[in-house]
Amino acid sequence: MGLSEKKICQSCGMPMLKQSDFGTNKDNSLNNEYCHYCFRRGTFTDSGITMEEKIRKNIALAEKTGMPVEEASKLAHSTIPKLKRWKLS
Repeated sequence: MGLSEKKICQSCGMPMLKQSDFGTNKDNSLNNEYCHYCFRRGTFTDSGITMEEKIRKNIALAEKTGMPVEEASKLAHSTIPKLKRWKLS
């Protein structure tokens, strides 16, 4: 898969590298826009969350994986507002 074909979740920005990373539609088929953490069976797992809440959630998750908070914050604030889910809101 070339760089231009790399998929990232259009809700959280997570790279979706293998089939199990992808979310599912209502009919259980793979959804190619959203990851399995954000989208299952055709609905968002965090329905009703605001973009700012999503950014805070992503920063907290990145911190748990060892990323410095400053780096996590910069990444979340530069990525999430550009994703499809948040452009629509």
